[in-house]
Amino acid sequence: MFLDTLKNQLAQHQSLFIGESTAFRCAVMIPLVQVDGEWHVLFEVRSYTMRKQPGDISFPGGRIDATDASPLAAALRETHEELGIDPESVQIVGPLSPYVASPSFVVYPFVAKVDYDQIIHAYNRNEVEEVFTVPLQWLLSYEPYMHEVAVEPVPAPDFPYDKIMNGANYQWRTRPIEEWFYDYQSYTIWGLTARILKHFIEIIR
Repeated sequence: MFLDTLKNQLAQHQSLFIGESTAFRCAVMIPLVQVDGEWHVLFEVRSYTMRKQPGDISFPGGRIDATDASPLAAALRETHEELGIDPESVQIVGPLSPYVASPSFVVYPFVAKVDYDQIIHAYNRNEVEEVFTVPLQWLLSYEPYMHEVAVEPVPAPDFPYDKIMNGANYQWRTRPIEEWFYDYQSYTIWGLTARILKHFIEIIR
């Protein structure tokens, strides 16, 4: 009886990973636009006056608010706030796999067709310094390059070393992170944006 009940409980919808419900959750949109009859991916350059990551290249997106009905709703809201795009005019192509940057940070990406002419006249200058596009064909033929960044855990001063084997001499594992780079004209796409972009390009190759 217990195992049957447990089986039913486990069959119910579960979170994507342990900690998803308490993680910092974001949603981003990968905007596909047509420029002179050719498909391009659109990117933002974050305003130089932004408090966080000024000048970085990104996709439109941001934190999922409690008022957002879903990650997709958040991506549409953020795209509207940053690029001035009417959500009703956005044609959703589909979701990508969520990017779990860490147990406390997850990003939900979506691919959508948007109106480029609407963007170039309506984007929010307070948040977006400029927008630019990269031909999809160029992205399909380009080979990004990678550099590793070593991340070392640093316990807080009050960490209870007396509770674990080897105490303060515990050997924490350094974790390597792959940082990918795309160089297009004068722009360098890297970080979270490059990682999501790489996944998207690998799917459509």
